[in-house]
Amino acid sequence: MIRINLLPYRAARKKENIRIQVNIFIGSVVMVLLLIYLYNNHLNGRVERLNADISSTRAQVAKYQEINKEIAQIKKNLEVLDMKIKVIESLERDRLAPVQNMDSIYQLLVEKRMWYTQIEERGDTIRVSGIALDNQTVADYMTRLERSERFQNIQLAAVRQHTLRGQETLSLKQFDVNFQKRPPAQETAEARRQ
Repeated sequence: MIRINLLPYRAARKKENIRIQVNIFIGSVVMVLLLIYLYNNHLNGRVERLNADISSTRAQVAKYQEINKEIAQIKKNLEVLDMKIKVIESLERDRLAPVQNMDSIYQLLVEKRMWYTQIEERGDTIRVSGIALDNQTVADYMTRLERSERFQNIQLAAVRQHTLRGQETLSLKQFDVNFQKRPPAQETAEARRQ
């Protein structure tokens, strides 16, 4: 009978199996390293994109902050302009008021029976001093003031005897009357009612 020694074949087969296993192991390690490298590149790309997004967002935020500062400055300028416009409107509305008040005061004068010696205005309060021929003239003047649309709170402060000496001695009445100007809104409301 023939004897065949299978040991070298088994040894060769074992070596071949070890070589295959080593190749598979090395291939697996290379494959894992390759996968790690690719995943690392992918993560680096994402990090770079996120950093680029962050920097562009910061640039936009800085840009919008500058725009917000400009808007805030414009709003502040608009507020100042609104205040100036209100002042101009107030001045425009009130520029004729002193002349109209003086005209109204002189319109209320009882002609040839009285005259003014002093007109004093402090804020909304007006003080009129004058001389009248008699008490009835002062009363008529105060009635005219009360009926006026421009004035309110009429008060007689004083009436004194005043004597003028010359060729003839005249007995006159010196008077002081205090009253207030009506606000423009009240003037227009009363004018509408009538």
